[in-house]
Amino acid sequence: MSWGTELWDQFENLEKHTQWGIDVLEKYIKFVKERTEIELSYAKQLRNLSKKYQPKKNSKEEEEYRYTSTRAFLATLNEMNDYAGQHEVISENMTSLITGELTRYVQELKQERKSHFHDGRKAQQHIETCWKQLEASKRRFERDCKEADRAQQYFEKMDADINVTKADVEKARQQAQLRHQMAEDSKAEYSSTLQKFNSEQHDHYYTHIPNIFQKIQEMEERRIVRIGESMKTFAEVDRQVIPIIGKCLDEITKAAESIDHKNDSQLVIEAFKSGFEPPGDIDFEDFTQPMKRTVSESSLSNSRGDGKSEPKFGGKSKGKLWPFIKKNKGAGPEDFSNLPPEQRRKKLQQKVDELNRDIQKEMDQRDALTKMKDVYIKNPQMGDAASVDQRLAELGQNVEKLRLEVQKFEGWLAEVEGRLPTRTEQARRQSGLYEAQNTSAVNSCAQDRESSPDGSYTEEQSQETEMKVPATDFDDEFDDEEPLPTIGTCKALYTFEGQNEGTISVAEGEMLYVIEEDKGDGWTRIRRNEDEEGYVPTSYVEVYLDKNAKGAMTYI
Repeated sequence: MSWGTELWDQFENLEKHTQWGIDVLEKYIKFVKERTEIELSYAKQLRNLSKKYQPKKNSKEEEEYRYTSTRAFLATLNEMNDYAGQHEVISENMTSLITGELTRYVQELKQERKSHFHDGRKAQQHIETCWKQLEASKRRFERDCKEADRAQQYFEKMDADINVTKADVEKARQQAQLRHQMAEDSKAEYSSTLQKFNSEQHDHYYTHIPNIFQKIQEMEERRIVRIGESMKTFAEVDRQVIPIIGKCLDEITKAAESIDHKNDSQLVIEAFKSGFEPPGDIDFEDFTQPMKRTVSESSLSNSRGDGKSEPKFGGKSKGKLWPFIKKNKGAGPEDFSNLPPEQRRKKLQQKVDELNRDIQKEMDQRDALTKMKDVYIKNPQMGDAASVDQRLAELGQNVEKLRLEVQKFEGWLAEVEGRLPTRTEQARRQSGLYEAQNTSAVNSCAQDRESSPDGSYTEEQSQETEMKVPATDFDDEFDDEEPLPTIGTCKALYTFEGQNEGTISVAEGEMLYVIEEDKGDGWTRIRRNEDEEGYVPTSYVEVYLDKNAKGAMTYI
């Protein structure tokens, strides 16, 4: 099967077909190029997506990634970033192995095709020239033959005419002979030209054109093979990254399987555990005595809504228990005494660990400078040993300061850990709460320790460490609001010294008005007169609620 023999007369069709083949190749190059652009765009979008959901540094989001579920999500984001990288690899490999190679090949193919068809046209022009020469020789031979016939007829006519002189007859005879000779010469030339043309034509259709068409056929077959190889490369480029993409997906699956719901639940306990004890049992109230009527939550809210306006006193937080805590925009105390015991212990431990890491960094720098100084001493040409003395002194001072800080925070930490009740590890894991507080414990520590409404606690011996909320901030919260109505009375069981902002001091046996009952945090809001109200520990007072209270009150 050869184009040279089968398609010897299809020069123009072969020219069109080979041009179509180049167009197909260029179309495929364009297709691959657009695929690489799509891969790059997809990779960019995946990277942007991964970056968008990455936790911000030094933000609250970063703290949330201590949970196994959020860590798994972070691992997914990182794997998606690697996944995007594989699509970039696909784009790069397709560009270099397919687009770039085929583009160069197309240029070479065009040049080769141009050369082959140039040779074909040249051969075609040569055979056409030979044909024209044959036609000219043939026409000349035909003309000479006709001329010879006319000359012979004229001679015969002159020879038969008795009136014509012998000289005219001789002249006609010579002319006829000359024409016959010219015809013989033309015949010989035509015969020679015909043989030459037949030879050229045979070479043209059986040698030159088959060779040229064979080269064109081989060129076209190479183009077909090349595009097939490129399609295989197209698939192979994808196949090469499948194992890595599979690893990315395996890592995502592994991260998902590493999620531990029990561990996350324990982390929630560690994050929010206050360390306080739950409230004790509620005492029985005798309804046979006046002013000792207990109301339900719904009747309590109704009695508040029905209450009349009382003399104006700052009470902006009718629905909020500790509004003044939100007003404190300043930093908390250095010893974290504003936090519940468990959270305070956790913060102090983190601070100690952080200071220890800083000490290690400073010591590593000091060791490095010491080695450098020793090198300078042994090799003075490398540097001045005295040049690092000042920095060594600074590092030594920094280490001492940090050690003093560690001692200070370790002291506070020991103090907190000494206050926390001793529990078994099993009980700590199961409940995260202290053992129930009995009445005798309340009485024994009532004079030694008090719990502040913001969740912190103090001792009278270390009151200077407590953070004080500015009075102006507290007062601002209670501007232009109607005072809360009274909902009952209470009697102080113990003396309470209200040292924190929002609390009020009471004496043992003192009777006061209740304006807001305990919401479950261990504090009751009371009022002494129109200028004095605040919170006291619920365990320090005996409360008598009146569900029929209308807001009227008489100040003590």
